Amino acid sequence: MRFIHMADVHLGAVPDAGFSWSEERRRDIWDTFRNCIDDCSRRQVDLLLIAGDLFHRQPSPQQLREVNYLFSTIPDTRIVLMAGNHDFITPSSPYLTFPFSPNVSGLFSDQIECLRFPEIHTDVYGCSYSRQEIREPLYDDVEPLNSRNFKILLAHGGDDRHIPIRPDRLARSGFDYVALGHIHRPDILLKNKAAYSGAPEPTDAGDTGRHGYILGEVKNGHLSIRFVPKAKREYHRAQIMCSEADTTYSLRDKITACIRKNGDKDIYHFTLTGNHRPGIRFDTARLMECGRIVDIEDQTGMAFHPEQLRREYEGQLIGRYIESFDGQDRGEVQKKALQYGLEALLATRKDNPEQ
Repeated sequence: MRFIHMADVHLGAVPDAGFSWSEERRRDIWDTFRNCIDDCSRRQVDLLLIAGDLFHRQPSPQQLREVNYLFSTIPDTRIVLMAGNHDFITPSSPYLTFPFSPNVSGLFSDQIECLRFPEIHTDVYGCSYSRQEIREPLYDDVEPLNSRNFKILLAHGGDDRHIPIRPDRLARSGFDYVALGHIHRPDILLKNKAAYSGAPEPTDAGDTGRHGYILGEVKNGHLSIRFVPKAKREYHRAQIMCSEADTTYSLRDKITACIRKNGDKDIYHFTLTGNHRPGIRFDTARLMECGRIVDIEDQTGMAFHPEQLRREYEGQLIGRYIESFDGQDRGEVQKKALQYGLEALLATRKDNPEQ
């Protein structure tokens, strides 16, 4: 028996709202989901497991029709889905009344239930969210019924507000595999036993790293799983080291080189570190033009050269401020007072940003 385990697709999400590529990211989520469905056919997958949050919020009838069409293109694959904390089941949820394709089964109750697929010797257990937050550890005491079938628990959670997950309890639960959702990065909790598939496509700048699904295969009663990357793009967090010699243009070159190295279709959050020359301000708006960049965080500090500043600003407020410390024992407190004062005075100067 071969299966694909995926979760947290978040169809309908619009990542990076306000940026020029945001609509493209919305389409990426749908396109990657379709690619995953195509893989079910290409890999001759018997079972597709979707561990919650297929949709970013309550699905519309149109969204369900689009998804159901894709499900109908893999009639030989049995599909089991549950609702997570984003697309949770309400009394009027369209999940409950939509006429899904015959190969689709939903675990839409808020109580653990079991679906049996004798033709592939597999039982799938799980339940759906009926509200956005569930703080009880619902999976701690779940045990499968006595059966010779391969037993899977489809589960969504992993933090204090969304069904806390305890790996030691899962290890003793009696399930052959626990297919987890809610955490957007792939993670193996228990080797060939319990795993987060992560989201197929990242949905915000915090979703760094690779994204895709878990491919599992049961042979002679033994399970092996592996992660399959599928995302069109990745989010990267990168640091740019600055020196006193740097200008806005030199930083543009550094950022451009970083993007070229890691992928110009990907999306970046940069942090500027190191020191900058006194009086300089980097034009972060110009730096943001280098590519798909969601933020540039300037954590640089001023290179501290008080004697040089005294000469440069002799007779001016900054020069007189430095002179006011003459004759004082420059301990750590005095040094900090001098530094912070100079930084404040230099920040108020009306120089144009360094080009």
